[in-house]
Amino acid sequence: MTAQNQPLQADTTGKIALVTGGSRGLGRSIALQLAHAGTDVILTYRERKDEGAAVVAEIEALGRRATLLQLDVADTSRRHGFHDELRTLLQSTWQRESFDFLINNAGNMRMAPFAETTEDHFDSLMNIHLRGVFFLTQALLPRIANGGRIVNISSGLTRFTRPGYSAYAIMKGAVETLTKYLAKELGPRGITANVVAAGPTETELTVNSLGRPEIRNLFVSQTALGRVGVPDDIGGVVTFLCSEQGRWVTAQRIEASGGIFL
Repeated sequence: MTAQNQPLQADTTGKIALVTGGSRGLGRSIALQLAHAGTDVILTYRERKDEGAAVVAEIEALGRRATLLQLDVADTSRRHGFHDELRTLLQSTWQRESFDFLINNAGNMRMAPFAETTEDHFDSLMNIHLRGVFFLTQALLPRIANGGRIVNISSGLTRFTRPGYSAYAIMKGAVETLTKYLAKELGPRGITANVVAAGPTETELTVNSLGRPEIRNLFVSQTALGRVGVPDDIGGVVTFLCSEQGRWVTAQRIEASGGIFL
């Protein structure tokens, strides 16, 4: 972790988090910062098991337990089977029936101008970023402990616009609306639901855009804090929402963007 982005000191000892897409990028940072705060972590990966295993090793080096499950969030037909695998894992590893924090992070970023967006492109984004989040969360409700937390990862692109991201942004906008409904309907169980909307952040998904000096310089010049984000900027916000200090925050969209396009 970078010196300017140290883990948030928020104690979540004894809790268990499930982080989708936890093998790289934002998911990796979220998983590690939660582990620094005392949380055990279950990571999902889609294809690169080796990357997930490396994050598990990092978490175990911090003295926390971590495990790995394969999941393609876009394949909603797998959600019930995944639920059963998760239940078995919780029982065998933690002797528990439930986990505490669901972090819906898994995703990709495909861009195309509105006029050139195909149905396949649209459906791919919808299956990952909206349908997947909706039905995976639904399937896992019996496993989320009362008093637990749901954090959905969104994007600054639901507030400001960049050509080429219309399909991606509307899926994230729908997840932001879904989050309010989750907060309302799950409130009686003491479960909070919030959105963390990331601004331009250096990950594997953004290398093609932020790697271009003209785009990077535009974002830097339009950001109050004068730089683009790094994954630890997002992981700390998620950790806060999962901590005891974040217990009274629900149905909120928290943008972690350094103050871009104010």
